[in-house]
Amino acid sequence: MSNPQQPTPVVPYQAHPWHGISAGERAPDIVAAFIEMVPTDTVKYEVDKRSGHLKLDRPQKYSSQCPAPYGFIPQTYCGQRCGEFAAQQTARTSIIGDGDPLDICVLSERTINHGGVLVHARPIGGYRMFDGNEADDKILAVLCDDPAYGAFRNIADCPRSLVERLRHYFLTYKDMPGHNGPGQPARRVEITDIYDADEARQIISLSIADYQASFRPTW
Repeated sequence: MSNPQQPTPVVPYQAHPWHGISAGERAPDIVAAFIEMVPTDTVKYEVDKRSGHLKLDRPQKYSSQCPAPYGFIPQTYCGQRCGEFAAQQTARTSIIGDGDPLDICVLSERTINHGGVLVHARPIGGYRMFDGNEADDKILAVLCDDPAYGAFRNIADCPRSLVERLRHYFLTYKDMPGHNGPGQPARRVEITDIYDADEARQIISLSIADYQASFRPTW
């Protein structure tokens, strides 16, 4: 007689979205993405690294709003390996990771009304972004089984207008008057190139390795 299916263990508290959730059993092909912001947000939300709760970071400048749900891949970290890879790809020196989890933007036809949710997504490419000397890659992905975008396998499948709209957003969303403080130089944010799904998966794998080298896994 077969044993009945064991119930899923219940965690008596909410897991930290960065440290308490896996990047996904099928990563880097299919990854978990914790959504911090959605296109209707007029202020920028991000996870408080200490508590794991969403916090309000700052108002969005003018009408700049993210074109798609945006967040990060749990248990990833943009550290030494990510910085070295970005330096190699651009023939630059003294590049470091930005010290945050790897950012991801998830395309979906269906409306996601608020942040603080977990989705599963397929990476299709990404943007090699630098904030000064820090590598700050943005992975572009599609929601798994999405009716409109779910069949996309590479960034070339994505409408060029949307790729450019996202590029413009990432180049401007950090641009806040007075954000650098008095006497501080203006932030130098740039996107040097847009890469395909193979490279996106490689960067995700490097960020997972960076995380494992920097934190004790909890999953």
